[in-house]
Amino acid sequence: MNLQVFCETEEQMQRLGQSLGARLRPGDVVLLRGEMGAGKSVLTRAAARALGVEGPVPSPTFTILNIHEGRAMKLYHFDLYRLEGADALFEMGLDEFIPARDGVCFIEWPQMAQEAMPLDVLEIVIDYAQDGMGRVVTLTPQGGFNETRLEGICADAHEGGTP
Repeated sequence: MNLQVFCETEEQMQRLGQSLGARLRPGDVVLLRGEMGAGKSVLTRAAARALGVEGPVPSPTFTILNIHEGRAMKLYHFDLYRLEGADALFEMGLDEFIPARDGVCFIEWPQMAQEAMPLDVLEIVIDYAQDGMGRVVTLTPQGGFNETRLEGICADAHEGGTP
């Protein structure tokens, strides 16, 4: 099952992230793919709010991993853009956080260490719309990721509701 959502505004992307965050469970891994500026961090910050993370949620571009304490669970936010492969992730010991038993992982640029990614994931691809305005967000559950938790997510993004 693929789910495709069109987000015309940043607000819709934020609502999508909040709806997604409300549906996640400890151990979930979300892989985020998309060009620079597509909205990966916007989506992650909104999901963080749904998990009860307060304060800033900066992109971990230089630190590779930021861990945020939420009321519901922790958020492990990875940005693998600067990695030179899975070996670098293994050498730093960061692979031990994927998946996280006490939280969820959001991994930007997972293709930089594809061999270290688990099989049970939610893959999210964010593409620019053809006219350059808005984004097309494709959510694809893989492996054992429970796809039924994604029901209603499209309506939430456009109506502002949460589950």
